[in-house]
Amino acid sequence: MNSDDDQATRRALRAHYRARRRQLSFQEQSRHAQAVARHLQTSGLLLAKGCVAGYLANHQEGELDCLPAIQRLWSMRRSVVLPVVGKTRGFMELFVYRPDTRLVINRYGISEPEPGSPSRHRIACALMLLPLVAFDDSGGRLGMGGGYYDRFLGALPPSLRPRLVGLAHEAQRSTSPLPRDSWDIPLDDVVTDTGWQNFRAST
Repeated sequence: MNSDDDQATRRALRAHYRARRRQLSFQEQSRHAQAVARHLQTSGLLLAKGCVAGYLANHQEGELDCLPAIQRLWSMRRSVVLPVVGKTRGFMELFVYRPDTRLVINRYGISEPEPGSPSRHRIACALMLLPLVAFDDSGGRLGMGGGYYDRFLGALPPSLRPRLVGLAHEAQRSTSPLPRDSWDIPLDDVVTDTGWQNFRAST
């Protein structure tokens, strides 16, 4: 498959799975987010040492809401950070997120800690909770296409990368392998409203 065909395939897949998650009702979205938070806690993944990187969902896009999981982390007195894309297009940093953190809206319509909030180095986190558009059964992840996470993680040697856990609605599962480039970094786990799946054992 040439590059143009690959990009066309990715665009079609994004359109398909973005439509699927947007079709979920508010009640389904809320129920799934609470279920994912429960599955995360019972899986033991939240016990990883070090800070945990979460995200604030784009609700208009139907992204799985990470806030219930973050609230559980706060109740465990864990340090939580959020990705901030800042002014440099294509790159992101990690900023501390507490219940009283002031938020601003970034260029993508997503809330993030305001400039001047405390930051953390990219190697500080043991666990990273990632949003996604689609995932497959080998840990392949299709994002929105900005490449922020792949660039962020690609700058780290594999031994220093956090454990990567995708959060999604089960409706975002692809039964066929998703396109994957050499720089695409696969997930270690995925947690959906139906449960937790670990990919490390299979790889």
